[in-house]
Amino acid sequence: MANIKSAEKQNRQNAKRRQKNSKIKSSVRTAEKKVRKSLENNSNETAQVLFKEFVKKIDAAAGKDILHWKTAARKKSRLAKKVNSVNAVSQ
Repeated sequence: MANIKSAEKQNRQNAKRRQKNSKIKSSVRTAEKKVRKSLENNSNETAQVLFKEFVKKIDAAAGKDILHWKTAARKKSRLAKKVNSVNAVSQ
């Protein structure tokens, strides 16, 4: 454990940040799962709406440096391919 006052404060700050970051990462993963689940259920309109929400969440996380911007771009791209392929097949 830290003996210095500034180190103790830094530990408290890190704990708060870790909790906040884990909540945001969890919400991003949940949004991704919702999109994938709607794709499995063949509800294309719902998948489009959920995908837009997912993009907002992941962009916010990347903007706050919680996720690396290239990771966010990769996840968006892969999920967009799936959403678009399902829409192309259904039309």
